[in-house]
Amino acid sequence: MTIKNTFLFTAAALLLMGCGTEYQLHKADSAYAIGEYVNAASIYKSVYASTSPKERQLRAERAFRLAESYRHSNAYAKAMNAYQNAARYNYPDSIVYFYLADMQLRSGKYKPAVQNIQTYLQYAPQDTLALNLLTSAEQSQEWKNNPTRFVVKRDAFFSSRRCDYSPQLAGNNFDKLYYTSTRDDATGKDINGVSGMRSADIFVSELDEKGHWTKPKPVEGELNTEFEEGACSFSSDYGKMYLTQCTVDPQYPRPAQIVVSSRSDASWKAVQPVGSNSVDSSYTFAHPAVSPDDKWLYFVSDMDGGYGGFDLWRVPLDKDLIGAENLGPEINTAGNEMFPTFRQNGELYFSSDGHPGMGGLDIFRAVTTNDTTWTIENMQSPINSNADDFGMTFRGVEMKGYFSSNRGDARGYDNIYSFELPEVVQNILGWVYEKDGYELPDAIVYIVGNNGTNQKVGVRTDGSFLFRVSPGQEYVLLGTHKGYLNYKEELKTDSADVNKEYVLQFPLSSITKPVLIDNIFFDFDAATLRPESNASLLELVELLQNNPYVTIEIGAHTDCAGSEAYNENLSEKRAKNVVAFLISNGIEAERLTAKGYGESVPKIVTKSMAEKSAFLQVGDTLSESFIQRLPAERQEICNQLNRRTEFKVLRTTYGMY
Repeated sequence: MTIKNTFLFTAAALLLMGCGTEYQLHKADSAYAIGEYVNAASIYKSVYASTSPKERQLRAERAFRLAESYRHSNAYAKAMNAYQNAARYNYPDSIVYFYLADMQLRSGKYKPAVQNIQTYLQYAPQDTLALNLLTSAEQSQEWKNNPTRFVVKRDAFFSSRRCDYSPQLAGNNFDKLYYTSTRDDATGKDINGVSGMRSADIFVSELDEKGHWTKPKPVEGELNTEFEEGACSFSSDYGKMYLTQCTVDPQYPRPAQIVVSSRSDASWKAVQPVGSNSVDSSYTFAHPAVSPDDKWLYFVSDMDGGYGGFDLWRVPLDKDLIGAENLGPEINTAGNEMFPTFRQNGELYFSSDGHPGMGGLDIFRAVTTNDTTWTIENMQSPINSNADDFGMTFRGVEMKGYFSSNRGDARGYDNIYSFELPEVVQNILGWVYEKDGYELPDAIVYIVGNNGTNQKVGVRTDGSFLFRVSPGQEYVLLGTHKGYLNYKEELKTDSADVNKEYVLQFPLSSITKPVLIDNIFFDFDAATLRPESNASLLELVELLQNNPYVTIEIGAHTDCAGSEAYNENLSEKRAKNVVAFLISNGIEAERLTAKGYGESVPKIVTKSMAEKSAFLQVGDTLSESFIQRLPAERQEICNQLNRRTEFKVLRTTYGMY
């Protein structure tokens, strides 16, 4: 071959190669335009690989198109790499940094995500979505490290090797689980260019008599078609299913539409469009959710009048979708709000990538009091992750059910997850016993709460009782027993959702015998009350306030040191000072009597005293002669027991007549 012929051959080959590239790009652009992102990505990848690194501008442009195709088909890891290539080759639009940060956040790469979104904000400092993305990247790690109490598990039983998403519990007993799946036994046999899998169908599983879920199967009837069906919701009577259907056109994009099917026994009829044919086919209508009262159909759309991306709208059930009411700026953002669902108590749950979150679509809870203004909150980790989390369904009013997520799936496939908020258990563990004695198994405890609680609780043989209380409430408890003074306790439970046990003690004072007042201290060889005595005396004040018909005698006792006359005089002064303290704190003087016994009434050993001091026997009288027979250190123990202040009940009918 001559040099001339070689040149012509090479030029022709390059020309054909260029034409081939343009043809491939045209095919990819056409696939992208009609939403067949998987097909588009396959072609863009080939074109990018054949583009010389020296052609930086073309390389950047084709890397960006590839990244966009991956992003729309949920292949976030691949999209991240492609956006990185686009940025490396100086893609001319700063939006590349926004999407790169978004993909990094979805992949759990928080630090580089922050860096790239900050780079983007240099070009668009007021971009709300970018500012929210920055907040998401900064707070995600904190939420991940401090999860809520929800327990979340991937449910392998409902998962296939394809996509499974948008679960919906239905039936009178919530014993049926419907969800969307692209698994191999879906109706359509052709591979969907949008997802790269078979077109999705609605599948159902039911609880059997033993409470186990049956193998998922396509719903019976004519509902499933060769097209894509998914994201269903039901009327409250379980007679109608509202769902999304996506048909296919090889030349034009076909937006999703909302359709409805009626149930006939166990099967579902062919779908019909919701409303009339006035629905504009240039808009997407998807993800229907019937409100619990059957008055409204909530849905997703990109029609005019929204706040950007996909918004949540609502319309009276079975009316035209055009003319629907937008849910407003508390819910809708410049991003995408999708997959609305309801809890039976009226709470709305939806997913958004426009509000600050953890990455991708996050699930939010929305509550309204006037049907127009909404308050929303992010469900945080572990419900949400750095991936897409959406399609929440509840078992009635219980805080348990299922949702879908593509977390941890390198392919970006959706899986079904179960969730449950463990019940908060707060209990009172109480003990009713005789002061200075043992359990009182015949005691009764009365419990009154500001939440309407009014209970009478008996105690167990060991004097204990267990009572379930609610968080954030106030309770008054009264321990009672025949022959004993009532004892009151007040409790305010923790308002936080935490498990907790409150231990309360009810030492009941006998009506028939003297009761020791613990921790009463006087100055040495004097009648002056020491400040350390205040706590015990204030407890006695409260006891008398809770038993207003009781009169008592305050009896003071000394040991045998000193003369009998001196000890009697000292103890009388001490008893009167205790009475004076009680009067100064609001107790009527007529209810109080002071008596100084000196050393004349030595202590008689009780069972509890004998347990603490092994050298003593129950019934021993700690008289002077008894004490003098003991070693010196034991004598002091006995003298200390004799030095005491007690009260005994004189009357239980004061002021009653």
